[in-house]
Amino acid sequence: MAFIELDQIGLTFQVRQQYQITLKEYLLKGMFRQKRNPVLEVRALQDVSLRIGDGERVGVLGANGSGKSTLLRLLAGVYHPTRGKRSIQGKVSSLFDLTLGFEMEANGWKNILYRGYLQGQSTAFLKAKMDEIAEFSELGHFLDLPIRYYSAGMLVRLGFSISMFIEPEILLVDEVLGAGDLAFQQKAQDRLMEMMGQARLLVVVSHDMTSLTRLCDRAIWLDHGRVRADGPVEDVTEAYVSHVKDEANQASEDAPGERFQGLVRTF
Repeated sequence: MAFIELDQIGLTFQVRQQYQITLKEYLLKGMFRQKRNPVLEVRALQDVSLRIGDGERVGVLGANGSGKSTLLRLLAGVYHPTRGKRSIQGKVSSLFDLTLGFEMEANGWKNILYRGYLQGQSTAFLKAKMDEIAEFSELGHFLDLPIRYYSAGMLVRLGFSISMFIEPEILLVDEVLGAGDLAFQQKAQDRLMEMMGQARLLVVVSHDMTSLTRLCDRAIWLDHGRVRADGPVEDVTEAYVSHVKDEANQASEDAPGERFQGLVRTF
């Protein structure tokens, strides 16, 4: 049985306002007298509690910067919570950062192995699926070349093709259908739908309300890193769309940056 349970999860990042300060800035701007490169505390997720059970199909929606992708990466184990408890049962497979793990000087064939290892697949499994992955990618003789010669679209296409042959229990999906031309996108969507049907538990992030309504039976609306609504997908998407329309009508009256107020604190 697969499940995800989050109990009062918080995730905070601490970053410098500037990546680095030069010696000239240090000497001329008085680093000894005042802080010229303050630390920013970004509260990406706040008090998130939820349980997703075996068989559920859950969509995550919200505005840009609301914490959707961060939540997905926390579920995948990329991020660890700074507070609260995360419990997950089942093998997690994720579809985001499709080119992560690629070695630019290696050819396409070797990168199928590198990316596959990163996804937790065995050498025997990858070798058995090698020809299928190559055929799905439609890259042909380009697989013999170092991938540093690939276009951005070819890299994403290769990464997507490798990811299409995972065997999911818990499947996490984050807007991944922009690979290749229209014909390839249709083929990729068909394969993705097949994988979603095989998964015991699905969590998908998308800005496409129609897709979420079609794929999911439950939706979670994130707002400023908090769960604003959690319930049947039709009810939550309707409330979110209504909220977006209301915000658009009031946009001219809002102060610049007001939307992110309370998310960032300088100290």
